[in-house]
Amino acid sequence: MRKDNSPDLVVDDPDPSWAARGKDLADELYKLLGVLALHVEHIGSTAVPGMAAKPVLDLQVSVRDLEEAERAFAGALADRGFALAPYRQDHVPAGSNDDLARWTKRLWTRRGSEGPDVNLHVRVVGSPNERLALLFRDWLRAHPEAVPSYARFKQRLAEAVPDLATYADVKDPVVDLVVAVAEPWAQATGWQVPATMTARPAARRP
Repeated sequence: MRKDNSPDLVVDDPDPSWAARGKDLADELYKLLGVLALHVEHIGSTAVPGMAAKPVLDLQVSVRDLEEAERAFAGALADRGFALAPYRQDHVPAGSNDDLARWTKRLWTRRGSEGPDVNLHVRVVGSPNERLALLFRDWLRAHPEAVPSYARFKQRLAEAVPDLATYADVKDPVVDLVVAVAEPWAQATGWQVPATMTARPAARRP
């Protein structure tokens, strides 16, 4: 079995610097992308303290319109080493009958240029995939006892599969299990989509 040795299929031990690097990058992108970027959040495993992760920062940009954002962001992101990926559809949790159109996105990636490697997920504000990314992160932050098990699963999985596509296919149902537990927690605690890292203030009316 030929093994993919790219950073996308290497799960490293937790790095305490990821949190600060993620925040710095979120602040940078918030300024770079202008008013269409409503929120920018550090998401994914590198945003969870103590979590093993691929050495690639995941950032989420919330926008009102994906096509408008794609046109507006293209030049500025290309200048920073980002390339638009062909992936435009997020995984829909098992058992959901939701409209696939509500789970669309745009994805830019950066590899091997100045600054950290990045997956930049652009999603519609208020969409279920925007919410899921934040809920997953916040549930794990609130439940550090679950972090070692999920981290170990990812490390073993990365060792066992040949490529990123297989890794994602196996990991998605496990993410669904975490979300199934996280949803009752969100309801019990009153959790809501946060906008705590970088959020644009509401426009003032004249």
